[in-house]
Amino acid sequence: MPYSRAWHISAIPASFAMVLLQAHFLILLAAVVFARGFSIPQADHQHRDTADKTVLILGGGVAGVIAARTLHERGIKDFIIIEGRNELGGRLRSTSFGGKTVELGANWVQGTQTDGGPANPILTLVKKHKVQTQFNDYFGSLTTYDKTGPVDFLDVFNASVDAFTELTVAAGPRVSKSLVDLTSRGGYTLTGVRPRDAHAKAAEYFNFDWEYAQKPDQSSWVASSWNNNFTYDVDQGGFSEDNLLAIDQRGFKAFIQEEAKEFLDPSQIMLNAIVKTVSWSGVGVTVVLEDGRSISGDYALCTFSLGVLQNDDVVFKPSLPDWKQEAIASMTMGTYTKIFLQFPENFWFDTEMGLYADPERGRYPVWQSLDHESFLPGSGIIFATVTGDYSERIEALSDTQVKAEVLGVLYSMFPNVTVPDPLDFMFPRWFSDPLYRGSYSNWPPSFFREHHDNLRANLGRLFFAGEATSQKYFGFLHGAYFEGLNVGQELVKCIKGKGCVGLKHSKEVKNTSPYGI
Repeated sequence: MPYSRAWHISAIPASFAMVLLQAHFLILLAAVVFARGFSIPQADHQHRDTADKTVLILGGGVAGVIAARTLHERGIKDFIIIEGRNELGGRLRSTSFGGKTVELGANWVQGTQTDGGPANPILTLVKKHKVQTQFNDYFGSLTTYDKTGPVDFLDVFNASVDAFTELTVAAGPRVSKSLVDLTSRGGYTLTGVRPRDAHAKAAEYFNFDWEYAQKPDQSSWVASSWNNNFTYDVDQGGFSEDNLLAIDQRGFKAFIQEEAKEFLDPSQIMLNAIVKTVSWSGVGVTVVLEDGRSISGDYALCTFSLGVLQNDDVVFKPSLPDWKQEAIASMTMGTYTKIFLQFPENFWFDTEMGLYADPERGRYPVWQSLDHESFLPGSGIIFATVTGDYSERIEALSDTQVKAEVLGVLYSMFPNVTVPDPLDFMFPRWFSDPLYRGSYSNWPPSFFREHHDNLRANLGRLFFAGEATSQKYFGFLHGAYFEGLNVGQELVKCIKGKGCVGLKHSKEVKNTSPYGI
């Protein structure tokens, strides 16, 4: 439930005029308290002649670029995007592999548009810049395996699809009655789902972990449900059930890079600039880069990933207030790892997807063929996906060790095939990378709405935006888009107005009832 303050007036004998006077006084008092709690003082709002720029945008991902576009459209041109990599795009990262461009990070437009309804803004940009995508049939083009080889357990898989739908439906009416969140594992249990064997666990993984990059027992039942429904369920305001796989050889990042070219001047971008220190106050923000350079702004927008905020790769001066640190620590960062292999020829399934049920849940379960007529035919490329704790595990291993494990799974999946040595092998280490520290955020169980408000709230002239600050769409590219747009609009209000209310926060987040011990 959104944060609010409640005032209670006891009934006392008074004339009608006195009641009106008391009510007027309380309204004025509430306004003063709100202003003192959330606004930037008027004196702090004056322009500093010593600032290098009006706005520093820290990070050149989707949120940063869309915020910059928002400023540009409102006539604010004195900004600069400071990006640690050599190109814009953030976690939209592609690379050349086996002679083809493949996506290390974000790969799909998730939820598109239905019958003239709301369009996913990522779809709009993809269409505008003619980025090549292809419908990815997650659920209808699948072959199943276990340690004995090909085994048809599609009936178990389809039951798991239905169970996930029931999970997301049940959270709505249940929470409206009890207002208590549980883990998604608890939600599954209450809806009668208890996967016990390898087939059922792999099917559940495909439906849940593969989306949220964490396990059901690590994830909020309520938040994972609305996150799914606001994207995929048209009846809940979602876009559509479709997923489009990016296969453009410019890389999926082309949609945001091409958009940036339409309004950015080269002087408004600073690449290969890694931020090490952010000094913030009510009168401005100064950042120090890894190479010692310093740049200041009247305002700054921080679009660092949640994982970066949770580590000490960037130092904030002064330290972030307790309520902000608590909010950052309360949310979680998931890791989603794609492991690419290229072979001399295609020896695997004819479907788009493969699902492997290992006795160990989460061990190289989801496989996707890029050497498929719909994607990159003739490429000889297939990739497996692991997530969460398993991603962190393999990042601690050598490439040689991981390759041996992955090939061992392929030997199990195809016992009657002589699996050749791969021509190439690669996987990214998102969790270890100081520019990301993971792939995307996830909402843990019993994470308070006030914590999320605090994660999103500004500190004086330092603002925050990214997929993690999106309540509806955390973890999604369109979440980053909407937050860049919304917080960019807040910045415009501050810059062009005579005062800046800023975004709400709670100095203390409390349980609705105390623990009784």
